[in-house]
This record gives sequence, structure tokens and C-alpha cells, in this order.
Amino acid sequence: MIERIDELPWLETQWERLIERWTLGRLPHALLFEGRNGIGKSPLAGLLAKRLVCEGTERGTAPCGRCKQCELVAAASHPDIRTYRPEDSRVIKVDQVRALGEFAVASPQVARHKVIILDSADRLNINSANALLKTLEEPSPDVTLILLQQAGKPLLPTIRSRCQSVLLPGPDADTAADWLASALAQRPESEPVDVALQARALRLANGAPLLARDYIDDGFVGGVEACLNSFRQFLKSRLAPEEATKPFVKLGLENSLGLMERWAADLARLGVGGEPEDPEVADILSYLATHNPPHRVHGILGDIAEARAGLTYNVNPDLEIERLLLAWLTFMPRKQRAG
Repeated sequence: MIERIDELPWLETQWERLIERWTLGRLPHALLFEGRNGIGKSPLAGLLAKRLVCEGTERGTAPCGRCKQCELVAAASHPDIRTYRPEDSRVIKVDQVRALGEFAVASPQVARHKVIILDSADRLNINSANALLKTLEEPSPDVTLILLQQAGKPLLPTIRSRCQSVLLPGPDADTAADWLASALAQRPESEPVDVALQARALRLANGAPLLARDYIDDGFVGGVEACLNSFRQFLKSRLAPEEATKPFVKLGLENSLGLMERWAADLARLGVGGEPEDPEVADILSYLATHNPPHRVHGILGDIAEARAGLTYNVNPDLEIERLLLAWLTFMPRKQRAG
């Protein structure tokens, strides 16, 4: 959890606006934080929750950090702040939202205000979204709901219309690189991280520095390199499908779908004379672009979308990835496919 907003300098303007509305008594009962994954939506929500329950700061922007409320938040044990997110599932279940509703109408235990953070609000299913509507339609004056949504992911209009949207920007490239380098340097007993690896992580994270840090910590960048190598070898008929799928399965189906979506987008750019966003894959995609009309990209994107829709139903990752790799193979000229 961040302690000060200057730890996320690209969000300072939005923070100051939120606190100004709070001190004037004009903060909406439900906020919707929108922005790219990994730019700081969750840390910002946590800092705002701490400020809303803080008793040591009257008009300042930062929580005092010394009062009983701030101490409880720091210990992750504040009874009037609750966070709900998907648990053992890709969706937020209706039982979780019902528990949220019960908490919303209960009296605060130790603070004068309650805060509910609904992480990944775009993962509400129809039943859980309908259950949330009652809480949004009949707000309690002593509770603030903060919904977090990844930009571009759908949210039911009935939910969106009852929240005040707060669009959170990402940092510019230099700020993101500086933040990532500083964050990695501050880790205890950490070895220096190669600058090229940092740049690669930022490209994979679309410039979102918190996500890039997670990618480095989790070994995600190395996993992507393994997938790319397997992809190349498979298209050259040097790997059997069941072998080629292994690094993708290890990376995870959802991550693999996102990776293939990036490749498809770069293939489309190359097909119309543009430059790929990821230079690491430019060689093989440039080759495919010279042997296929640009409109063929729509087919592979449709296949990826179909696989993504199946995530809700716990599809077999091995079979889905193998199906997609075989779809990519059709982009190769026939003589190369035959070996």
C-alpha cells in the first residue's frame, strides 16, 4: 500500500480533485476508477479509503498516519474498510455482493465512515451485478463505494450510470521507466535488474509501471520469451503441437490469449505498412504479413475472442492453445507448413 500520493505522481491531479470534493462534502457515494491495468487504481483506492476514515486530518490531502484509524489501516485490520474481488473464480459471485450489501447497511464499528472497494468490477456476472444495484440505488450516507475497472472491459450500463467515473491516466514513458527502476532498486536484498529487461517488461505491460514490476517479480517476461520461442519453432514445423503448447499453458490461458492478441495487433500493423509495438516478435510476424492479406487477422482475433469467452466455463487450456496455434499455422505458406 502506498503511503503518499507522490509515490504515484501521475495520479496527483485526480487525487487532489477527489480530496477537494470530500472536504466540501461533495464526494459521490459511488466512484468508478477506470484505467489501464497496472497504473495504480488499487493503491489509489486504498489510499483514498485511508483518508476517508482518518481522524487526524481535517482539510489536508494526506491521511495523518498517526491516528487510531490510520494504524488499523496500516495493520490491514480496519473493520470499516472491506475489499471484494474474485475468489477462486474468474467472476465476483452473488454471495460476495450480498455480503457487501450487508456490510454497507451496517453501522460503522470504529470510524465515522465505511469504505467498500470492489476490485475488478468488470468481473461481475449478471446475478452479482443485479445484487449490487440495490446497494447503489439505496446508498447509506456513511459509506463510499469504490469500483475498480480495467479500461476497455465491459461494465453493465445500469452499474456505470450509478457511479461517478474517474478516468485515471498512465504515466508518460520516461516517468514509467524512472518509477520502475526506483521500485526495483528499493526491494530488499534484490539483485540489479537489467535495463533491457525493464524496457521489455514495460512494453509487455503497455507502459503501466506497477504491472511491469509484477511481470519482473513473477518471471512473466521469461515466460513470454519461452512462448515466443515455442511459437517460432512450431511455425517452422520443428515442434509438435502438444510440445509447443507447454510454455503457453505454464504462462496461463488468459495471459496467453492476451499475448496472442498483441501478436495479432502487430500483424495487422505490419500488414498495412506500420511498425509493431513489440520488436521482439517483428521477424516472424513480418514474414507472415508478407504472405497474407491484412483482413486475415480478423479470423485469428475471432478465434482468440472465442477462447476468451470460454474462460468462464473452465475450458481445457491445452486444447484451446493447441487450437489457436494450429490457426496461426494456417498463416504460413503451404510448403513451409509441410516442413
